[in-house]
Amino acid sequence: MAQTKKYILTLCLSVFFSCVKQPLPKQTEVLIIGGGTAGTAAALASARMGVNTLLVESGPWLGGMLTSAGVSAVDGNTKLPSGFWGEFRDSLINRYGNTENLKTGWVSNHLFEPSVGAAIFSNMAQAEPHLEVLFQAQWQQLEKTAKGWKVKIAHQNKVLEINATELIDATELGDVAAAVGIPYHVGMDSYERYGEGIAPAKANAVIQDLTYVLILQEYEKPALIAKPKDYNPQVFYCAAQNPKCIDSAAMNRVLWPKDKLITYGKLPNKKYMINWPINGNDYYVNAIEMTPDQRKVAFEKAKLKSLQFLYFLQTELGFSHLGIAKNEFPTPDGLPLIPYHRESRRIEGEATLTVNDIAAPYEQALPLYRTAIAVGDYPVDHHHAAHPKAKELPELHFYPVPSYSVPLGCLLPKSIDHFMVTEKSISVSNIANGTTRLQPVVLQLGQVAGLTAALAVQKQKSPKKISVREVQKHLLAQGGYLLPYLDVPKEHPHFKAFQRIGVTGILRGVGKNVGWENQTWFHANEPLKASDLFLEGWFSSPLPKLPPKPTVSQVLSWFQTLLSNQDPPKWLESPEEIKRKFTFTTLKPDERITRGQFAVLLDALLNPFERPVQLNGTFQLPQHTIP
Repeated sequence: MAQTKKYILTLCLSVFFSCVKQPLPKQTEVLIIGGGTAGTAAALASARMGVNTLLVESGPWLGGMLTSAGVSAVDGNTKLPSGFWGEFRDSLINRYGNTENLKTGWVSNHLFEPSVGAAIFSNMAQAEPHLEVLFQAQWQQLEKTAKGWKVKIAHQNKVLEINATELIDATELGDVAAAVGIPYHVGMDSYERYGEGIAPAKANAVIQDLTYVLILQEYEKPALIAKPKDYNPQVFYCAAQNPKCIDSAAMNRVLWPKDKLITYGKLPNKKYMINWPINGNDYYVNAIEMTPDQRKVAFEKAKLKSLQFLYFLQTELGFSHLGIAKNEFPTPDGLPLIPYHRESRRIEGEATLTVNDIAAPYEQALPLYRTAIAVGDYPVDHHHAAHPKAKELPELHFYPVPSYSVPLGCLLPKSIDHFMVTEKSISVSNIANGTTRLQPVVLQLGQVAGLTAALAVQKQKSPKKISVREVQKHLLAQGGYLLPYLDVPKEHPHFKAFQRIGVTGILRGVGKNVGWENQTWFHANEPLKASDLFLEGWFSSPLPKLPPKPTVSQVLSWFQTLLSNQDPPKWLESPEEIKRKFTFTTLKPDERITRGQFAVLLDALLNPFERPVQLNGTFQLPQHTIP
């Protein structure tokens, strides 16, 4: 009996103390898993909305591909400093002194040291009182609850239980979305799926090559590494102009001189980013469905290829004075913390962006441009040269498209609520991923995810129920672009008006490809033609017709007729007063009105932007009432 009592007492004490040792569930409003490029932007955007935000990152740095993967040469959006990308760019300029100091290599106008980028992100995170970051933390289990999400996180030899209202997957490969059962696609889509003319006839599981980037620095003495295992110089003979390259004509790629290869990713302070796609250190493996242990083995092979390429550069091309940079990454071997993933899972979202939407946004069945929340201008760029059957795959290297916008619905999975997806796992076609994957776009996508999740918390709604227009208003207030107009920078006094009218589609920009540049122009200073306007179906009242080439006085009369029952504002009667009110440089009654002037007046007088739209771009209400 005494033994039994002793056993029961011991058991009770054990249970009591085990309960005491277990930390209480941690509460947060927005939980973001993955502190990469998008996850960092999402966390900052959410916290800046005054919402309690927790960011869980498996490594010691924030920034993902921009920092931890070493891809510190920004691709695209040089003239489109939208939202959080613009903020990060400005931080780089402040750190290095001016924009010219970022133009150290020829692949980009914004090159920087990964450690500097990590420091910038760290400083931003530390400045936000509503943001907490858990480094070296791994998510383990996820459970949907009536009030949101319950997530178990391993951190500092403990398992934390996190209760969150909104959950954002910002992982590199979309692992969280897969874990909660969201349908997704991996690899190349067939032509049948989206009707993209350059897609293969049959779908396959081929994804883009990944890269273990190298950051090198100049040394006064040779910095040769030991000869890597299985080194074969022939693999790299055609990385640059080289007499040993015997099949360059069959490559369909430009072979650059060796000095161009090295200076391609030259960074400040005599450092060099080696992320070379032409028979360089790209490596093919589809690690998406692998276990963590399997991925680790695969990534070591990618790392080995990069070391082999470095040895080739040192011994065959004569760059023996370049070696792995010291103190750039907090790793034993001086290599990046993670590989550079160009492609991941792609969820099935409320909207899917295809190359057709990018190439001809106004000709598609769904007007997704009305729900625009981020902009990009990089070509469709797929890396497949390292694949064993590369010659059998479609040619998707720098496929030309105009600049474009990403729809909000791409971040919202169809199948589940209170969950958003960002980074590279958004709802796009495989081909479109070749441009939406670039850093400036991904930064913007993260910002949108964090902003939308925060609004969902504040309004006690699912992110899917947050008004598209409300998200767009917040983005415009934060210096974000909705549409990629090159001729209307965000400093322009009418930037917001042009963006608002642009996403209605009433007055449309013109997109085109010019060499390596992808562009869209609003043509704000061009004379307006009546044929430029797409007003049908927008308003509840019938609209009078404008002359084919309307003058200022004709347009003002047109607006006065529309507003005749609404007591038009007095300033509408005076071109001079309109000129002063909207800071127009000229506004003469008998001259042609410009597209920009008409857009400003349309925005101010009829405000069509306020007409709600659904996530697929269609109207939420029958028609817009003239104010």
